[in-house]
Parts: sequence; C-alpha cells; structure tokens
Amino acid sequence: MNHAWQFFRAGGVDQVLIASGEDIAHLRELDQKLWVALACPTRGTHFDARTLDLIDTDHDGRIRAPELLAACEWACERLADPEQLVRGGERLALASLADNEEGRALAEEARRTLARLDSAEAKAGDIGLEAIAERQQHLADERLNGDGIVTAANAGDDTALRGLIEQVIEIQGSVKDAGGEAGIGVDQATAFFDAAEALLAWHHQGESDCGDMRSAAQAVDAVHDKVEDFFARCRLASYAAGAAEALNLPAPETLQGYALQSLSLSADPLRQLPLAPVSAGRPLPLDHGANPAWQTALQDLRQLAVAPLLGSERNTLAEAEWQDLKSRVTHCRDWLATRPPGKVAALGADKLLALLGQDLAASRARLLALIEEDEAAAPQHGHVNDLEKLLRLQRDLLPLLRNFVSFEAFYRREGAIFQAGRLYLDGRSCDLVVQVNDAGQHAVIAGLAKAYLAYCECVRGSEKMTIVAAFTAGDVDFLFVGRNGVFYDREGRDWDARIVKVIENPIGIRQAFLLPYKKFLRLIEEQVAKRAAASDATQQGKLGGLAGQVATLDKATPPAPAAPAASAAALNARRIDVGTVAALGVALGSISAVIVGVFGKFVELGWWIPVALIGIVLSISGPSMLIAWLKLRQRSLGPILDASGWAINGRMRLNVRLGASLSEEAKLPPGASRKPDPYAERHGTAWTVSALVLVVVLLALGWRMGWLNGVLPEALRHGAAVAAVTK
Repeated sequence: MNHAWQFFRAGGVDQVLIASGEDIAHLRELDQKLWVALACPTRGTHFDARTLDLIDTDHDGRIRAPELLAACEWACERLADPEQLVRGGERLALASLADNEEGRALAEEARRTLARLDSAEAKAGDIGLEAIAERQQHLADERLNGDGIVTAANAGDDTALRGLIEQVIEIQGSVKDAGGEAGIGVDQATAFFDAAEALLAWHHQGESDCGDMRSAAQAVDAVHDKVEDFFARCRLASYAAGAAEALNLPAPETLQGYALQSLSLSADPLRQLPLAPVSAGRPLPLDHGANPAWQTALQDLRQLAVAPLLGSERNTLAEAEWQDLKSRVTHCRDWLATRPPGKVAALGADKLLALLGQDLAASRARLLALIEEDEAAAPQHGHVNDLEKLLRLQRDLLPLLRNFVSFEAFYRREGAIFQAGRLYLDGRSCDLVVQVNDAGQHAVIAGLAKAYLAYCECVRGSEKMTIVAAFTAGDVDFLFVGRNGVFYDREGRDWDARIVKVIENPIGIRQAFLLPYKKFLRLIEEQVAKRAAASDATQQGKLGGLAGQVATLDKATPPAPAAPAASAAALNARRIDVGTVAALGVALGSISAVIVGVFGKFVELGWWIPVALIGIVLSISGPSMLIAWLKLRQRSLGPILDASGWAINGRMRLNVRLGASLSEEAKLPPGASRKPDPYAERHGTAWTVSALVLVVVLLALGWRMGWLNGVLPEALRHGAAVAAVTK
C-alpha cells in the first residue's frame, strides 16, 4: 500500500509536509520531481558541518538526493521506531535502538562507552555526543585505531620498519590517521613497493646485459648532446670558411655582459656555450681546453669510457673515435633509456636494497601486515562512529529534510539553513541573505531571480565574507554601491557591511507608481543644475575679464575712434527687430489659446473629470507599474540558491506578501509618541498661495458644473451668466 503524503502550497509549488517518522521511512517512494531541492553544498549553510560531512559519503562537498535517502534508511534500520527522528534530542536512548544486529552492536558499544565514565552517567539509559567524542579520542590515541593508517610510531621498536614507513611518507606522501598524525595506508604502501620492484627489476636486467659497461654508458649519456653539438659545429665550419666565427664563442660584448653577473659553472649561461672553440676538423679536447662548465663530465668520459673501451689514455677525442665509442655502448644506453621514472627510482637500487633488504616480498608483507592489524580494530571504532552518526541524524535529519525536500522552514519564517543572517541597511532589515563566494560569478545566475539584490562585503576583524541580500520592500532611492550597514549572522555576531554590487529590479508596485515622477523631477533638477553651472561659469568669466580691465585701467591706452560704418553696425545690432517681437507675441498667443482650449474641454467633462485625472495618472505610471507587476510575478528564490551551489527543483516564487515579511521597514513601536522636528523646513507662504489657487480652481469648477447655483444670486448662476453672454 502506498504511503499517504500530505502537501502544502508555498512559493507556487506543492511541497511535501514531513511530520512523522513514517514520512521519513518512506521518503524513497516520493517522486523526486516533487522535491524542492535535489542537491546542496555542505559549506556556506547554517547547519552542523559534521552532520553534513557524515551524510556526504563520497566527500565531494555536496549532498545529493541519493545520499540523503541513504541516510534516512540507514537511521531507520538502526532505530526501533522512526518516530524518534521526529522527536529529535541531544541524547540517544539505548532503548530506542532496533533489536537487530546493527542495533544490538550499537547498544553494546554505547554501554561500553558509558562504563568508562563516572558512575552516575554510566547508569544512564542514554548517551550524548560528549561521551562519544571522548571515546573516539581514546581510541584514536591507541597504537592501532582501526582507521587503516599506520604511522612511524606504530612500528614500535622495529627500527627497520619505522625507517621504511618514514621513507614511504617522504616519497608517496602521507594521509592523516584518526589522531591527526601523518601516516600511510594500503594505497601508499602498494605504490611504493610496486615502484621499488620495477626499479630493482630494471637494475637486474642492466647487470646481466651491460655488466661493467654501465658506467661507460652513463658517462657517454651525460655528455652525448653537447658532444654531438660540438662535432656538428665543426662540420659546418669545414663546409663554409666564414662559418667558424659565427658558430664559435659569443661575441666579446656578450662575454662582457657575463662579466657583470655572478657566474657559476653550473649556471645556464656557461653550460649553453660550446664544449670548445670550433674549427674545421678539430678534435674534442678532454682536458683543460674544454668549457669549464663541462670539464668534470668530460673527465668522467675519458676515465670511464674512452680509456677502458678505446684502449689508451688521450687528451682529445676525434669524431670517428666518438662514433666508435657510441656504437660500443648503444645497447647499454638503450637500457638506460628504460629507467623507471618517479621518486622511488631516484633513490637508486643501492639505497633501496639497504632499506628493504634482499627479500623485497618479505618487507612488503611486514608493512601490509601492520596495516591489516590496524584495520582489524575497525569494527570497534566503526561502532563508535556509527553511534555518533545516529545521534547526529536523530538531532539534525528532520531539520535538514525541511530545508531540502521542502522549504517548510523558510516559508514558515523559522529560518532556513541557507539564510546567513539579517542585514540592517537604509532604514530596513533584510532576512533573505545568502553567503556567496564570488559576487561576480554569483550575479550571472542570481540576476535571473528578478529581485533587487545588493552584494555586500562583510568584515569582522581579520575575517571577511561576501553576502547577497534581497530587498523586497521599500524604495531604492538611497541604495547604491558604497553604502554601509551592519550584518548579524545566525550566531548573533555583528559585521561591518558595505554594498559592492547592485542588481536593480522593481521592489513593489508603489515604488513603480512613483518612479516616472521621480525620474521627471530628477531630470529637471539635473537640467537646472547644468544651466546654473553654465551660467555661473559665464558670469565668472565676465567678472574675471572686468576685474582684469579694472586692474590695468591706469596702463590702458585710449582706444582708437571707431569707424562710422562699424558704429552703425553695432547700433543696428542692438536694435530690437519689430518682426521678431510680433512673432513671439503670436507664438505666446497660440500657446495660450491651446492651453485655454484644453482646459475648457477638460472642464466640460463634468462628472468625468475624476476619471480623466485617473486616466492621466495611469498613462504616466501605468507602463512602469505593468513592467513591475510582470517582474514581481517572476521574482523567485531559485536562481539565488542555484548560483550558490544548490540544485533547486522549482521556481520558488517570492510574492509581494512574502517579500514584505522578508524586508521590514522602520516603524515606531506601539504606544510611542513623536515630537515635531524644530528644524523642519517651513513653507508658510508657498502653502498659502497654493491653497488659494486650489480654492479658486475648485470654485471655478463648482460654478461651471452648477454646484453653486443653490447659494449664488440668479444673475451669477452658471446658466444665467451663459445666457446673458449669448444675448
């Protein structure tokens, strides 16, 4: 029989209500298309990190739906009643464990752990995390702690085995054991011995194939490329008479540059020079006539290869002799080219034999036996770790499910695990705050949420973090990059917060209604400011010029008399054109006529005047409100969390009502009183004039509509006045 689920509607989607242990036990039966989230990160959330790490079985830093299902089933198998996962609690009752193999093993380990404590707690029928942690520490301090990792100390008095473990750690790297010490496991030991076997096999092959010629082959190999380079240069010098100078040592200027450096025979500038001065048919000097950086290698070549194989002591080596020498050691050089790579091979066969002895298999067996002995203690340690996991799941599994399978905790305003805290800024508080790693990368996806987002850099002493806050109520007039606020995390710690990035979107319909008028007023203010600045600059220039004239008045020469034609032109320029004045008058008259006509038609609307006023307002604010309404319908939580590493399964809408609860504006507490501002701006005269104008307009409208006919004399009533004018 299928399990009967209960759902609730929130965020525009159906969400499962997890209210009983049977809901948890049958969670695998719930279609994952009905889950709110399918994955979440193990860091950056307000949740116990250790619990998340225990659920994250593949240790990739993310919890996916299969891992959460496995944790639910694992806990239900070890509890007698899954309802215990709903009751929760900080202590695990031994009586709540299942009567099966896993449950009995955990109960036995719990009793063993409690027996190590004081008598009062030992008699208790439950166990807490403190007792389990103490038991884990005790087991970790034992010589063999069951984690499959052995350290040098685990070798005890066996100095050879201790040295072997230290060498494996140095070459293969280490892993931490349960006590936090550096050690090795089966993987490191196996990799070390496999590499050692490959090197020793290669070494034995060389002993049989090369014998005493191995040293000669190594000496030839060490200088092969440079000797080939030298004889190639000599051949080119014989090919072209002028080539020797170009192929020879660097120019004197280059050598002078070397003289200004701190030289070393092992440095690249000297080792890159030819082995010796180049000339046609010249043999290679093997003594002090060669490049000092290569003299040691050439001496090894003479002693280990030339003398034993060519049969005589010599200080030079001709090209034909070099070719003969190479052919004698070709098979050994081929063997050298097959040398196994890696750090183990770098130790050399002699050091490996001294470390491992002649019986490599026995050394491998000793080390692996120590690791197996450590692993043999794993069941006991595993039961202690399972106790910890079960207790943590009893305490934390239900809250995690209510923040993963459904977002019940978020929509009930109980505080979701992805909410980082509360931001106070610009006279309001924001509860939808999420921690982010990179604001730039996060904004690429979070911008699709259609919400007004402010990224803030938070600093507390030497600690830093970045958050993103969704502003879902109020206005945005004073939200800009650089504004400061205070952020309180879920632990109650306060941080300095500063806006570093903003993604603009509508916050509400009210803000959208006023937006066109605010933009119009802002445009007027900007134009007035520009005109004022331009006028001020012009006047400043004129005043500067006048001041200069006044300052040099005593030194100025009298101006020459102007020509009569110029005076006449200036006089004509100052005259006002009568035609221009007439044109201006006609234009002003036309504009006045249009205004009067429009106003007259408007007054003739009668009772439709309020409707006309509403239509005018809607024609101005309507488009902005429509755009805001469309975006507010699309506003959702999903992209904000997706950008933080979650895998959200639904849209998770943030409607206006929910948004108003996530961002609260400042308001006076109940019962508070307010005193007037003594420094408030006074607009007495302006308000009086405005009120008089409004009264006159209302009286004119009332007279035009006939509303005042009952109180006016017959001669002043609207109908009588119109009739008199008509006659």
